[in-house]
Amino acid sequence: MAERTTYLLVDGENIDATLGISILDRRPEPQERPRWNKVLDFAERTWQQPVKGLFFLAVSHELPASFVQALIAMGYRPVPLSGEGKVVDIAIQKTADALAARADDVMLVSHDRDFALQMQRLAQDGARRVGIVGFGEFMAGDLRDVDGIEFFDLEYDVAAFNSRLPRVRIIPIDEFDPFEFI
Repeated sequence: MAERTTYLLVDGENIDATLGISILDRRPEPQERPRWNKVLDFAERTWQQPVKGLFFLAVSHELPASFVQALIAMGYRPVPLSGEGKVVDIAIQKTADALAARADDVMLVSHDRDFALQMQRLAQDGARRVGIVGFGEFMAGDLRDVDGIEFFDLEYDVAAFNSRLPRVRIIPIDEFDPFEFI
């Protein structure tokens, strides 16, 4: 039997927009962005199998060479896309549809409701693990409603940031630390 693989599908635009608009209220500085190597490591550690990271990005005219080289060095396969419409969403949807025919697991890094149908189809296969990584409080309700999906918080579960983000979230009482507030 062939070893299972986790396909990590990264919607970097969605994560960057959520971080900037909803959490920081400004464009994130480079040091405030997720450490994408930690996301790959988390996926591999969590499901204890090899990970193929696909990082989807919209590109207009010029390839962001330094960012693409950094992704490659971390172990991602960059997927630079151009064209009309939401090219990143379209490509992730097509990739998820293609993965439905394989016996591999899928972890999506996004909050976008546009992927709910694909994630639902993937999760219907009881032998496949399907996960969503993002900021829990900004996860689309359509994604949350999909049965059989595991949710991972980008900051708290994955530890993808080098410093604490200024988030307001619901805190389970077992995790409450008063020293964070006083």
